[in-house]
Amino acid sequence: MWHQPAHWSLVQQLLAARGVTVITPTLHRGSLDADIHVVQQRIDACARPPVILGHSYGGSVISGVESAHHLVYVAAFVPDVGESSAALGGSEPLVNAALVRNADGSTFVNPVKARSLLFADCDDAGADWAIVLLRNQAPGHGRGVARLAAWRSVESTYVLCAQDRALDPRVQASMSLRCTDVVRLDSSHSPFVSRPEVLADLLAAMAGERATATPSY
Repeated sequence: MWHQPAHWSLVQQLLAARGVTVITPTLHRGSLDADIHVVQQRIDACARPPVILGHSYGGSVISGVESAHHLVYVAAFVPDVGESSAALGGSEPLVNAALVRNADGSTFVNPVKARSLLFADCDDAGADWAIVLLRNQAPGHGRGVARLAAWRSVESTYVLCAQDRALDPRVQASMSLRCTDVVRLDSSHSPFVSRPEVLADLLAAMAGERATATPSY
């Protein structure tokens, strides 16, 4: 939602050091279908089926792609055909309390409240860096309805963030049942900032010599 590719730079650097190519397409192109399309283009350009990661709203995006080798959902929505991330629920009251709505319908997170909501387990320097990078969220993305459920035919891993204050861990646990495997992290909604080494280890093991496309949040 409010994250951008730069938030994944710590994980990207760790994977690059291991020889894993990482692609971080920018989402929020106006609709769920538009976001799926840009990620599908990146997948189609890969020499081999890649590992695809989606965080939060990004889970709806990766559920709609084809030709992936493995799907990784990090504190993410896992919609079935006909479902939207908004319909799956799980948004904590703290989210609504932290949101500021713009005149055009877009939203952003109050920087004062962002630390507790999204980066509670990050050190001060990491949280400060990540808060500055937050961007506006265009309206309507969470209401996009899935036309495909890639997790039904592709192996998948759910990374459940147990200290998440933005997406209820209990809802994450329910959605994780749709995935092949589950990894539990004692982290906030943003382990790519607080636990980049853990995510890099997980992705490197899955990716091997494959390219890894990582949709932004």
